[in-house]
Amino acid sequence: MDTTERTVRKNYLYKGKIVNLRCDDAELPNGAPCKREIVEHPGGAAVLCVEDGKVVLVRQYRYAYGEELLEIPAGKLDPDEDPAVAARRELEEETGLVADLVPLTVLYPTPGYSNEKIYIYQAKNVRKGVRHPDQDEFLDVIPMPIEEAIARIKSGAIRDAKTIAALLLYEQN
Repeated sequence: MDTTERTVRKNYLYKGKIVNLRCDDAELPNGAPCKREIVEHPGGAAVLCVEDGKVVLVRQYRYAYGEELLEIPAGKLDPDEDPAVAARRELEEETGLVADLVPLTVLYPTPGYSNEKIYIYQAKNVRKGVRHPDQDEFLDVIPMPIEEAIARIKSGAIRDAKTIAALLLYEQN
């Protein structure tokens, strides 16, 4: 059975610096009309960096949730940017580390209403670089034993989806 929905018309309600909001006219597979609310996002790139049994996390206040989260280093893609380039940039900006990157997975964090994709890489051959967070970025680098990070996922202390996915994939290998 074909479950494809067809876009009839894209209706932009808001165009912002990071996201755009649409309320599209669409058509269901049976031909019935429907509306689809979509948050367009340029996507992101993240890096799982494990060195000597420790995962490199960053602790950062996330305004949307009103709390600090522990996350793997990550950031938004610039227009038409290669995700691996963004991942390298974010790793060095946030942690002061540089590395070769191996693709780990592509995560669709909220497929019900957003087209965001997060490209997750694993760091290999890690070496020192220069930490230089963005002007509006305030974060702490937290190296944590991998076992502790997994325990924090299980206890609910780590709630960030990309971080959970990356760490659980790492643990399985």
